[in-house]
Amino acid sequence: MWSEKYRPQLLKEIKNQTDIVERLQLFVKTRSMPHCLFAGPPGTGKTTASLCLARELFGERYMDAYMELNASDARGIDVVRTTVKEFARISTISRVPFKLLVLDEADNMTADAQQALRRTMERYAETCRFVLSCNYSGRIIEPIQSRCALFRFTRLKEEDVLSHLEMIGKKENVKYEIQGLKAVVSASEGDVRRAINTFQAAASFGKKVDEQTVFQVIGRAKPQDVVEILSLALKNEFIESRDRLRNLLIEYGISGQDVIKQLHSEVFRMDLPEAKKIEIVEAIGDADFRLAQGADEEVQLSALLAQIASKFREK
Repeated sequence: MWSEKYRPQLLKEIKNQTDIVERLQLFVKTRSMPHCLFAGPPGTGKTTASLCLARELFGERYMDAYMELNASDARGIDVVRTTVKEFARISTISRVPFKLLVLDEADNMTADAQQALRRTMERYAETCRFVLSCNYSGRIIEPIQSRCALFRFTRLKEEDVLSHLEMIGKKENVKYEIQGLKAVVSASEGDVRRAINTFQAAASFGKKVDEQTVFQVIGRAKPQDVVEILSLALKNEFIESRDRLRNLLIEYGISGQDVIKQLHSEVFRMDLPEAKKIEIVEAIGDADFRLAQGADEEVQLSALLAQIASKFREK
């Protein structure tokens, strides 16, 4: 997989997290570090930062002093009492006086497991440092947060993701259009892992990666198709707008909630008075709620277009 093949190997190769990289490099230089809490959206470099830190701290045989557990799979109190404790209590023979234990997706750990982990972190601090990686730091109990240095990872800038994809495309000899890569970047929303996986999936078609290929892979409609549906509804051409919507659902096979999300995004990009945008967004929110409650997708989307058309006609 390209996401693993092109994963950064050193801290300096991590993009867009300058402050975090500088602090981690200081840990390497002093060979000393506190327990850490890495928080941020998926695909922003949390696991990669842990691996790079371990490589630079422990050298080539870093796996002797490094363990990674995914707390989504192993998240109960028994894992903390056995696997985690066994690894943490044994001292290392490396040049660094502690080992490194990474708990990925730690916000999925049960409350009991987090309470047990708090005591383990305190008791074995001399022989092991913990790195807790999570999407939402608020789901980590306060006693653990107070024992950790917090690192907040942010979504990557579009230009950084785009340059990374261009580098991969050249190394893998993939033919692509820049608009195709921009579509990948837009769909990934700052998640580099998702962007690389989408790019690889689009490249697997064996033809040039363009917008059409990318939208087929991610199961989303072209933005211009969504704008056209909205524009027709705003012109009070409800039947034509509904026909375009049905064709879009059949052609792309996407769910009603995905259509709702795209409609919501495109409204803010359209040249409309702010009052009109407010009305449309409110209608979209109502339709989204009804879909979440299990209502029929086609009926609710048709009702949404009808509401947009009728409100426009009234004013």
